[in-house]
Amino acid sequence: MSTQLANPAPLGLMGFGMTTVLLNIHNAGFFPLDSMILAMGIFYGGISQVIAGIMCFKRGDSFGTTAFTSYGLFWLTLVGLIALPKMGFAPSPASFMGWYLLLWGIFTGFMFIGSLRYPFAKQVVFGSLTVLFALLAIRDFTGNETIGVIAGFEGIFCGASAMYFAMAQILNAEYGRAVLPIGSPRVSTSTNAVTA
Repeated sequence: MSTQLANPAPLGLMGFGMTTVLLNIHNAGFFPLDSMILAMGIFYGGISQVIAGIMCFKRGDSFGTTAFTSYGLFWLTLVGLIALPKMGFAPSPASFMGWYLLLWGIFTGFMFIGSLRYPFAKQVVFGSLTVLFALLAIRDFTGNETIGVIAGFEGIFCGASAMYFAMAQILNAEYGRAVLPIGSPRVSTSTNAVTA
């Protein structure tokens, strides 16, 4: 008796996308950092992506496992970096946060290279996220808040692209046709690769 496993990618992409949009509305200067963003970072951006990563592992999807688990833990560590100083732990100087963001940008750059085998919509998510981490690292290294505002708008686009890719996968699977186009993969890949 075979069991058909659900595609966990839309869950992970929505957790990433919605949380990224909210944080970057803040970065763009529209509202202050608050408990709404931190709660999204813990539960939807963080825990839901870790769950999606574990589900990708069950499906044999190494890319999805690495991406969703890593970015879920990114959100949890980011919330920790914001919240722990409120509990008496030493805050990280901006330049140290620059290194944190730079390392995530390097990781994402490699994931972007991997995404080139997948549909164009996935490439947009990873390409725009690589740019976002670079802009945020530059902001923290230089102290230039204008770059931070630019990063905010770019991050809104990045998060929205992840939300689009998630909803495209859901609607396209439900209707059995391309309701929302995602672009063809550059290389013929497995069914997992096309949907995840």
